Amino acid sequence: MSALPDSLVSWIVVAVLLFWFVGAYNRLVRLRAAVLQAYATLDAALRKQLDFVQASIAAAEPDKDAPSPGHSSAVAPLQAAATQLATLLGATRLHPLDPGGMAALATALQVLISAWQRQHPDAVVTVFDADGTLSRPAPLLPSGAEPGSGWSSVAEPMAWPEPSAAAEIARSQFNLAVEQYNAAIVQFPALLVAWMVRLRPAAPLL
Repeated sequence: MSALPDSLVSWIVVAVLLFWFVGAYNRLVRLRAAVLQAYATLDAALRKQLDFVQASIAAAEPDKDAPSPGHSSAVAPLQAAATQLATLLGATRLHPLDPGGMAALATALQVLISAWQRQHPDAVVTVFDADGTLSRPAPLLPSGAEPGSGWSSVAEPMAWPEPSAAAEIARSQFNLAVEQYNAAIVQFPALLVAWMVRLRPAAPLL
């Protein structure tokens, strides 16, 4: 008779642990799904920016009957940057939670924006904040300043080739989803669940 209470307590403990594990796992899965959904929106916004750049390159091309070597060499860096971004977009679309892929995508995006600005130095630069409101270009990090020394780690607004509040909003929502997901998988005891099911941190688009 004395074995019955001990067995009952053991089953209660097992049931509580099981319910906790399922609840924690479902929460992490929801946060992970939120990151993937946010990236899908971001991916669409980035493809729209890429389409805008490629359309501008095509529109600026001289007539085929009168080719201009000078023009081709001038747009070559922008065309190369657009091609590189398109390639990395395709790769990141398959693995949006891979930090290495996201870092490469961020670099390619910055290269494209720099090439666009060099190609269109007289264009009016329009920058939007994360909530879609107009913003001024963010100040550069002072020479010698270290990241984290009073400077925010939040991604600074981008000067998109096609001025777009939607692109900056999508980027901000993706970064926020990544932040919430990453925070959840390192919290104890949820980190035990993340370790058991091999959930890894994602990376924002900075």
